Amino acid sequence: MKGVAILGSTGSIGLNTLDVIARHPGEFRAAVLTARASEERLFEQCAAHRPDLVVLVEEAAARRLGERLRAAGIGTEVRAGNDALVEAVSLPQVDCVMAAIVGAAGLLPTLAAARSGKQLLLANKESVVMAGDLLIEAVHASGATLIPIDSEHNAIFQCLPAGATPGTRPQGVRRIVLTASGGPFLRTPANELSFATPEAACAHPRWVMGRKISVDSATLMNKGLELIEACRLFGLAPDDIEVVVHPQSVVHSMVQYVDGSTLAQLGNPDMRTPIAHALAWPQRCESGAEPLDIVTTARLTFEAPDHERFPCLGLAQRAVRAGGTAPALLNAANEVAVAAFLERRLNFGSIPMVIEGVLDRVASGTVRRLEDVLAADAEARRAAQQGVARLQGKSPDTRAGAFA
Repeated sequence: MKGVAILGSTGSIGLNTLDVIARHPGEFRAAVLTARASEERLFEQCAAHRPDLVVLVEEAAARRLGERLRAAGIGTEVRAGNDALVEAVSLPQVDCVMAAIVGAAGLLPTLAAARSGKQLLLANKESVVMAGDLLIEAVHASGATLIPIDSEHNAIFQCLPAGATPGTRPQGVRRIVLTASGGPFLRTPANELSFATPEAACAHPRWVMGRKISVDSATLMNKGLELIEACRLFGLAPDDIEVVVHPQSVVHSMVQYVDGSTLAQLGNPDMRTPIAHALAWPQRCESGAEPLDIVTTARLTFEAPDHERFPCLGLAQRAVRAGGTAPALLNAANEVAVAAFLERRLNFGSIPMVIEGVLDRVASGTVRRLEDVLAADAEARRAAQQGVARLQGKSPDTRAGAFA
């Protein structure tokens, strides 16, 4: 039986992973569950799945959870802190690590999972954006198996030749086509975008996701981060990756080969499909997702993204071309701007302005070690907070020059 550690078990990826595991009690078990502070949901997960270990980042929440589990007669061990989070992935009962912590907070435990030599199911795209070369080096050094979980990158993985090596361009591949749903504002007039609310930004028409990734989908930054991730995971240059808007979210991505063939992976928009694929790889298992009815689906459409209305995609392309720490700067600035938007301290149209200001003001450096990435992340966050403060409360027509 395969023991699974789920880093971020209370988020949408974690919940879907537990759903798939529960469908195969003889094949998988949740050995380790982790979260930042969601003690109530973790208690429910412990009662249902009886993991060996639970880790919470916040110590007070861990104490309360431990008391509740003991009172309920549940023998799950509880630990607290980031060090415990990193140590959990190396436990002997863990065969497979689902790295699903959102944002830069997932970098260190994801790197630890890559160094563990185990099967790494990669849902934390930010770790690849920030430190993709270091992550790939760790996978090669440890002999770990890396399988991407993002629906787009998992689709690409399924369409690549057998034996493709992470970080190396697969033989015969001409280019990759990343599909984007377009998010909730695909048809929203440009002059209305600045006034979009967090509720509207999080109301994705196809996918059920967490708030941060929902906002990234609304700005198309999610696709920009995925473009950087694809460059790192599959060894392609930015010009070899095309982004197309596909509102139906049925074709999850495509791989074009030099012989003229194009392979695509299709399915209903349900994250249990890539999760089940990765858990059972190289076999297949039932996921709980509804099979695709191609007749009912009827029509699939594709269009070029509008870079003027959604400048975040172009900012991501700028960062990956600059290389070095530029993608880490981009990611940090985006996390700060999105958090400010969700807290109603920044309007939607100002998100790309904060990011662009950071890329303009903070110089990109060379990545030789993890400390280079962490230093760039910290510097970008400081600059982004300054940008948010300058833009906060400004009307849309007076935002220009806020970083001057």
